[in-house]
Amino acid sequence: MWRLLHLIAIAALIGSAGYVYRIKYETILESEQIVKLRHQIHKAQDEIKVLHAEYEHLARPDRIQQLADKLLATQPLALNQIVKPEDIPEKNAQVDSIGRKLESLGLGPTSSPANGAAGASPSMR
Repeated sequence: MWRLLHLIAIAALIGSAGYVYRIKYETILESEQIVKLRHQIHKAQDEIKVLHAEYEHLARPDRIQQLADKLLATQPLALNQIVKPEDIPEKNAQVDSIGRKLESLGLGPTSSPANGAAGASPSMR
């Protein structure tokens, strides 16, 4: 009986040692993956910083002005082109030529769904 208990205890000891050994190497593997991910994150952040620097370099106002002068056929703004809002003419009213033709034929204003005619589809809310 004692021998059986000793064999079970030795087997449990060997099994627990194997289990601890496996857990140890899994944690080492996971920690190495965490380090790799941190390196990837830092690399991506460095690439983002480089892209921001390149964008700032390309979006310099003096560079944009040089490109605009070189590639666009623009003229400098003249003082007579600047007007006050009161000087801008009013927008012409839109002409409903079909409605005028119907009125001239004596058909009068027709009811439409926009005017709330009977049988119009309900408004979507």
